[in-house]
Amino acid sequence: MTDISILSLGPDDLDAHAPALARIMADTVEAGAAIGYMQPFSVADGLAFFTSQVFPEVRAGRRRLLVARLDGDTVGSVQLIVTLPPNQPHRCEVAKMMVAPAARRRGIGRVLMQTLDAEARAAGKSLITLDTRSGDSAEPLYRAAGFKTAGMIPGFALDPDGRSQHATTYMYKVV
Repeated sequence: MTDISILSLGPDDLDAHAPALARIMADTVEAGAAIGYMQPFSVADGLAFFTSQVFPEVRAGRRRLLVARLDGDTVGSVQLIVTLPPNQPHRCEVAKMMVAPAARRRGIGRVLMQTLDAEARAAGKSLITLDTRSGDSAEPLYRAAGFKTAGMIPGFALDPDGRSQHATTYMYKVV
């Protein structure tokens, strides 16, 4: 039996989780995940991303960072951007959903998404949006979590290996 737990990291928790988050991100990008970065992607690149981009946003209260732990090890994360333009106070956006390749297919993504819903509601949000590579293995996860497809943009971004472009699907969920 596996024990999945989700933590919502506060400002004082960030530095302790930085090495594991950097490793998960590096492994995820190297495995081909389309989360905005190109290969090669190192642990140092992941650490720089979290410490310079994500952690300041969490500390400022503009972003929530959830981490998934499996049997005591940090194996996944997802971010919820809660501060958007003034005309969108009701909306939040999912960013950088990642589960370590070695920990996939164990329900971690499902539990992260369930917890994300609760975070959105606690922040007073009624609409969650996200985008994902069209046809990606995450798309069925998002559908199972109640997200609906809003549309698709062809040729939106490069695959992490730089060999081809892929379409992006925009999705939403009313909470």
